[in-house]
Amino acid sequence: MWELIRMSLRSVLGHRLRSALSMVGIAIGISSVILMTSIGEGTRRYILEQFSQFGTNLIAINPGKAETVGVPGALGGSTRKLTIDDAEALKRVPGVVEVAPVVFGTGRVEAAGRGRSVIIYGTTSNAHVDWQRKVLTCSFWPDADPRRAAALVDNASMDQRALFGEENALGEFMKIGGSRYRIIGVMEPKGQFLGLDLDDAVWAPLASVMKIFNVDELHEIDLIFNHARELPALEERLRRALMERHGDREDFTITSQDEMLKVFGNIMDIITSAVGAIAGVSLVVGAIGILTMMWIAVGERTAEIGLQRAIGATRRQVQWIFLTESAALALLGGLLGIGGGLGICAMLRTAIPGLPVHTPMIFLVAAVVVSLVTGVLSGVLPARRAAGLDPVEALRDE
Repeated sequence: MWELIRMSLRSVLGHRLRSALSMVGIAIGISSVILMTSIGEGTRRYILEQFSQFGTNLIAINPGKAETVGVPGALGGSTRKLTIDDAEALKRVPGVVEVAPVVFGTGRVEAAGRGRSVIIYGTTSNAHVDWQRKVLTCSFWPDADPRRAAALVDNASMDQRALFGEENALGEFMKIGGSRYRIIGVMEPKGQFLGLDLDDAVWAPLASVMKIFNVDELHEIDLIFNHARELPALEERLRRALMERHGDREDFTITSQDEMLKVFGNIMDIITSAVGAIAGVSLVVGAIGILTMMWIAVGERTAEIGLQRAIGATRRQVQWIFLTESAALALLGGLLGIGGGLGICAMLRTAIPGLPVHTPMIFLVAAVVVSLVTGVLSGVLPARRAAGLDPVEALRDE
């Protein structure tokens, strides 16, 4: 085997230009596959990380029944409203730890002579626990009847800086929808969620925000539960509890955080596989290039093959010589492609810091294996042709 490898490397180095051109095809193919799959894997991890920051024991209930992929109730139809009474009924369902009814919208807030448009969330006092948000300064508003409005708000760190600068906003007043609200807390920075800035928002009591936006229904009900293994049974209990209140109609959609993560994970796996397959076309082109080069090499080295057979080399040994050369070409091209792919990924991370790019080690190992297999398959026909030559006729070619 070592002798075969040495002979193969000598043959590759003996025709540097031709070998280099053959390796380029494989290198481009491997680089393309690594780049595309790294972007796909990075995007998948980014989305999963974005959803996981809210915890995995979270269930969201939206009005409208989603029969297919889409937003519940987005296209209209007979959708029954979700109400505060529905949220309070769900609190009594066994297995539910916390319930946070939610209303939200975009509105203008004004304070300290400045104003800006932000997302305004209306919810109850336990929502920051459900969403795993911490109050950086002071506290969330105290527990109270969700039907009663209160002139209290918590604002996010970015909103604090934009309106008050470096001054302490606690105890100051903020005007929302023509009404004054006292700031009682500042939320810790959370970053972005799929492009939405979570730090550019204001939280206020549910009834107050419902009054601001003049609505009498909830946009969503979020629930926290204890154990993932209880999820199927809990979803069924939640479904029965709401159907009893909605006249035995399932006009709502229950979505667990785990389900959302699985759906996005499956979508990204499909996308990663698709772009990887498209990039893999370059590998086919590279394989054809190696096959062509090795086929030509058999014709050029006919006398050499005849001499090897004349001094005792078997058909099998001749066949292995060409298979090893083909595999060496593809493997060297694959290693070159891995280096190129990793280099491009590194440049992308530097040029576009926000672009999620991740290359797992398994991708690199797979690239080496694919290169080797491609080389062996590309060399099968030339190797069989070389092994099938008659020694006498091959020597006569000299």
